[in-house]
Amino acid sequence: MKITEIICQVLRIPHVEAKTASSQDSVLVRVRTDNGLEGIGEADSSPEMVKAVIDAPFSHNVATGLRTLLVGENALEIDRLWQKMYRRTMYAGRRGVTITAMSAIDMALWDLKGKLFKQPIHSLLGGKRHSRILAYASILFGKNGDETARIGQRWRDAGYRAVKFGWEPMGTSEAVDRDIVRGARKGLGDDGTLLIDAGCVWDARTALDRAHAFAEQRITWLEEPLRPDDYEGYRWLRDRSPVPIAAGEEECGRQSFRPLIDGRCLDVYQVDLSRNGFTDSLYIRQRVEEIGARLCNHCYTSPVTVAASLHWLSTVEDAFLFEDCVEDSPLRHELTHEKVQAKDGYIDVPDRPGLGVTLDEDFVLKHLICESR
Repeated sequence: MKITEIICQVLRIPHVEAKTASSQDSVLVRVRTDNGLEGIGEADSSPEMVKAVIDAPFSHNVATGLRTLLVGENALEIDRLWQKMYRRTMYAGRRGVTITAMSAIDMALWDLKGKLFKQPIHSLLGGKRHSRILAYASILFGKNGDETARIGQRWRDAGYRAVKFGWEPMGTSEAVDRDIVRGARKGLGDDGTLLIDAGCVWDARTALDRAHAFAEQRITWLEEPLRPDDYEGYRWLRDRSPVPIAAGEEECGRQSFRPLIDGRCLDVYQVDLSRNGFTDSLYIRQRVEEIGARLCNHCYTSPVTVAASLHWLSTVEDAFLFEDCVEDSPLRHELTHEKVQAKDGYIDVPDRPGLGVTLDEDFVLKHLICESR
């Protein structure tokens, strides 16, 4: 099954807001083969940057565009192709956007493999351990505690037992931080599972102070309190925090996760399939399970990545929560014919071949900004 074409499509909704939400645009990668099959993948990164990594021509042996490397290759040799992409982009990659572009292609290759063998990806990864997973509604904070409480109540009324609030205006001041977390608990109710995403805003000592303050609201974890590269800070904080510490969404590939895992820096490692692909996410899962820590997905894009995340997380024995983005974006809800969203607080794992989702081509054409092949 030879790769004949790699198509890169950038989609964007009409009204993009200045907020930390990656469900406003997307880059889709479509890998086609000589037997007529197509696999789809997605990267959570700057879409035009990903497109540039794929489209770039040959420069020299370790600085090459991904399309040039892959057309004519056997689409089933996924691990070898991952290593080829990593090796041949060393001068331009190894972390960040190049890995996200590789991840979108890797996701599409696994989708192709599943379609060829008529198997869901979780079967190819070794078999699912869960048919459904408790989902948490993932949403941004309101501008203050009262608005955050109303948001929490909305999603609790929608059937979610768990809600995560994140990013702005966290970090503005101690008073603001405490106010919005109190509002979150008030809206969610005493028996709800509350998760807090700080958005990388503090130093380690401030984070420890907030961890103690938020423990009064019985939060299940404190996510990304520090800058992503502050490995020593994370190790120091995890050893002292009264609440579990979670992070990992910024990490791209196994090498990026290595210092966090080797240092046992976290209680919960959050892996984004659209930034790591299935190949490296499988490796990361095995490493994290070896050290006895917990795993969760990160996902704030479209149903393509939601489906990929479900396939991967369903193979994790201790899968206890699933991040379910509830942003009111057509890209989150209308890109595929299948609705991949929690119902009554739980989300089902797809069982159709490959990713188990199909693109709504009318939606793609309506929101298409640019395309290359």
